[in-house]
Amino acid sequence: MRLAEQLRTTTFLLTLRYMVLLFVSVSIVVGVINWSAVGYFEQEADATIRAEVRGLREQFNERGPERLAQIIDARIRANPEGDAIYLLADAELRKIIGNLDLWPQLTAAGESVVTFDNIDANGETIPARAQLFMPNSNLRLLVGRNVRALDQLGRLFDRTLFWALGVTMALAFIGGLFMSGNVLRRVNEINATSRQIMQGDLAQRIKSSGTRDEFDELARNLNAMLDQIESLMGSIQHISDNIAHDLRTPLTRLRNRLEDLRHDATDADEQAEIDACLDDADDLLSTFNSLLRIARIESGTYESNRAPVDLGKSARDAYELYKALADEKSIILSCDAPGVHEVRGDRNLIFQALTNLLDNAIKYTPQGGAVGITVAKTPANVILTVTDSGPGIPEEMREKVLQRLFRLDKSRSKPGAGLGLSLVQAIALRHQAKLVLEDNEPGLRIELVFAAI
Repeated sequence: MRLAEQLRTTTFLLTLRYMVLLFVSVSIVVGVINWSAVGYFEQEADATIRAEVRGLREQFNERGPERLAQIIDARIRANPEGDAIYLLADAELRKIIGNLDLWPQLTAAGESVVTFDNIDANGETIPARAQLFMPNSNLRLLVGRNVRALDQLGRLFDRTLFWALGVTMALAFIGGLFMSGNVLRRVNEINATSRQIMQGDLAQRIKSSGTRDEFDELARNLNAMLDQIESLMGSIQHISDNIAHDLRTPLTRLRNRLEDLRHDATDADEQAEIDACLDDADDLLSTFNSLLRIARIESGTYESNRAPVDLGKSARDAYELYKALADEKSIILSCDAPGVHEVRGDRNLIFQALTNLLDNAIKYTPQGGAVGITVAKTPANVILTVTDSGPGIPEEMREKVLQRLFRLDKSRSKPGAGLGLSLVQAIALRHQAKLVLEDNEPGLRIELVFAAI
């Protein structure tokens, strides 16, 4: 099963939509978690900073600026590698004491909590949060913390989002291929059976998997419909076969009586009229015989001898048989069938199909036209082709001309009953061959594709 075929299935496209929905959902969930966690840590950091500011404010109010400086220096010495930030400066923001060398560029004024980038001893930029405290008009105190955890948490969430989305998309893609493969396999089984039915094998039925899903329900409905169609078609064919069989005997007796009358007739006009009646009777008998022959072939009651048949030899024999008829109409008849091209089948039936095709081609090709027979071989098939330069058959009518007794309006002036291609189709189905009608530009190109042996 080709990947490109799977990617075009409705199931896979539906999976892609769910992949997009899942992508958006995961992004939103991870984003909300990230926002909540970062917000929580920011609140905790801000609460710690405000608590320290309150404590230092109380120390300043009780003991003055010297005691404030001593407390800040003691805290820095106690934990020099910690995350706490202290910077006491004068009104001109010149450093008095603290673990920051310079007063940072703050994004807000007053005593609100602000953020800035701090450079640690290793030269690494670390996000920091701090609160400005002005003990008096001559002092400025900045109390804050390096929020390494927030930075690390953000990176963690970024990696989590990347891997979560990557794994989710990969699993969704693999799941989409798996589901579309299952659905496509069921659809291909239905399509394969449908093609066999369209080729005339009404006995085919769609297999059920036994899962009782919607495909099984579809298969049951289609099989029930096919049962009804096959029953109706069988009834129609049975009626036509019975009519042909029942009328052939009285028509044969009628023809025999006409021959007796023709033998006893002495007047030339009477003889001509009787000859015309005999021709009509022969046409009717030919039609009924063809109907019965098609019925026997389709029903499988025709006794056939399946053996290797050389299509090249059959084509050359048919060419010799119809060469004189083609010459009478000034039609160029050619045959390109060198070598041996064997298929397995009934020699008489295959030759009957070939002569029917040739007879039609010569009948509908105008004077001065061309009719050709070719036999070609591929690794798997042997293809028998008959081409002509006649009026051809419109594409929308090529299925209908295979039906019994169907004739195009422009061909009704020609002799015949519309059974030639029906018989060829029945013989093709009998041999599991494929009958293909194509445009020859101008004319018609008919191929009989047999399995090679």
